[in-house]
Amino acid sequence: MFTEPSRLSEFVGKMQAAGLSQAAIRAFGHNYQKLAVGDHGLLPETSIQPVQNLPRLQEISRSGAIEPSLLAQVSVVKLNGGLGTSMGLERAKTLLEVKDGLTFLDFIARQMLWVRQRYGAPVCFLLMNSFSTSGDTLKFLARYPELGPAESLELMQNQVPKVDAGSLGPVSWPANPQLEWCPPGHGDLYPSLVGSGWLKRLLAAGRRFMFVSNADNLGASLDLELLGFFAASGRPFLMEVAERTAADRKGGHLAQRGDKLILREAAQCPEQDMPAFQDTTRHRFFNTNNLWIRLDALQALLERHGGLVPLPLITNRKTVDPRDKKSPEVFQLETAMGAAIECFDGAGAVVVPRERFAPVKTTADLLAVRSDAYRVTEDWRLLLSRANVSPPTIDLEASHYKLVDQLTAALVKGVPSLQACRELVVRGPVAFRNDNVFIGRVSIKNPSATRKEIAPGTYTDCEINL
Repeated sequence: MFTEPSRLSEFVGKMQAAGLSQAAIRAFGHNYQKLAVGDHGLLPETSIQPVQNLPRLQEISRSGAIEPSLLAQVSVVKLNGGLGTSMGLERAKTLLEVKDGLTFLDFIARQMLWVRQRYGAPVCFLLMNSFSTSGDTLKFLARYPELGPAESLELMQNQVPKVDAGSLGPVSWPANPQLEWCPPGHGDLYPSLVGSGWLKRLLAAGRRFMFVSNADNLGASLDLELLGFFAASGRPFLMEVAERTAADRKGGHLAQRGDKLILREAAQCPEQDMPAFQDTTRHRFFNTNNLWIRLDALQALLERHGGLVPLPLITNRKTVDPRDKKSPEVFQLETAMGAAIECFDGAGAVVVPRERFAPVKTTADLLAVRSDAYRVTEDWRLLLSRANVSPPTIDLEASHYKLVDQLTAALVKGVPSLQACRELVVRGPVAFRNDNVFIGRVSIKNPSATRKEIAPGTYTDCEINL
C-alpha cells in the first residue's frame, strides 16, 4: 500500500482545526504511518508463544494490613466512553440500571466513597468520558457531591478522523460530518492523559500509581492488596488476567514474544490462525482490562518515544456510515491500552479470580447480574453468590432479547433465580417471574410469536416447552 506523504498533513490540519491536542495528533500520526506502509498490526501464530506460568492473586500474601500512604498515591480511572448501542441504548451505557435500581455509575461512585470513608484516604477518581457520554455523565454525578465537582472528575477521550480506504486520505461525508470521526480505542488513555495535562497534575500531586478498568465491569474495584502487591513489585505495568473459558475464546489473549508479554486481539490474528487463537488450552489467559500503571514509568516511556506510547495498530475496516453499507469504506485506526504491556520493560501480569471480571456487554450478562447469581457487598462490589468460579452461561435468542427494552418486557413480573443455574437457553418470547427458580441446565422454548409466561416453580436440568 502506498500513500503520498502529504496525506498525513491533511489529517494533522483536520485534527488541529478540531482543537485536538498535540499528543492526540502524534498518536494518530504514529498509527497512520503504519497503515500507510501496509502494517495492519497482524500477529501470526508463528511469531508468538503461549504464556505458561504467572503469579496468582490467591498466592499473594494477604496480611490484611493496608498501607494508607499508598491510597494517597493512587488514582482510579474508569473508562466511560461507550453508549451501549449494541443493546439499543442511546446514552452513556453506565446510566443503565443494573441491579436493585442502581446504575453502573451509582455502584462506581459508592465504591469510591466507601474506600475514602473506610480508610480516610483521598483516593483520586476520574472517568474517561467521550463526547457522547460527557454531558449525561456529569449531570448524573451531581447526585454525589462528596466526590467533588463533576467537571474535576473527567478525563476526555479524543476522537480521530476515519481514513478513506481507497485514497488513504481523510474521508468526507457532508451528509453527517460527525461520521467522519471515530473513537480511537481505549489505547487513547495515554495521549488523553498527556494532552489534557492530567498526567502532569497527577504526578505533581504525588500520584504514583493508576488503576484503570472498564466502567461496565463492576467486579473491577480498587483492590488494596493488589495495590500493595503492585507497589512492592517495582513493575511499571501490571495486567490482571483470568483463565479463559469457551465463552472467552473470541476475546484477546495474553501471549509471549521473546522475553516480553504481549496482547493479541482478534483483529490482529490472521484468519488461518484463528483456530489457535480460540484454543483456550493453548492460550490460557485473557486480559480483563484491569490495569495497574506506574505514572512515573509512563512519563519516562513517553519521553523515550517522543511523547507517545508506541502501541501496536488495530485496523477496523467499516463503512463511513455504519447504517449504510453502500457508503464509502473506511479504516478506523484503534489501539488497546492493554497492549502497552509490550512497551514497558519489566511489565507483568497476575491471574485474578473470575469475580474481578463481571462486564455487562449483552442483555444475557445483564440478566445474570440482575438475578440472585450476583450479590452486592458492603463495599458496593458485585460478586457471584455461589461457590462456582463462573456465572451461569446464558443464551438468549437475539431476535427477542438483544435490546434492553426487550429484556425489560420479559422481566415485568420479576427476575428468575439463577443462583444455582449453570446454563440457561431461551428461544422464543418468554415472560419470567420472580418465583421461577432454575437449577442446573435449563432450556426454554416457545415456538409461537406470542409471549408466554413460565409458571411458578423450580425447574432442574430440564426443557420447558411453552
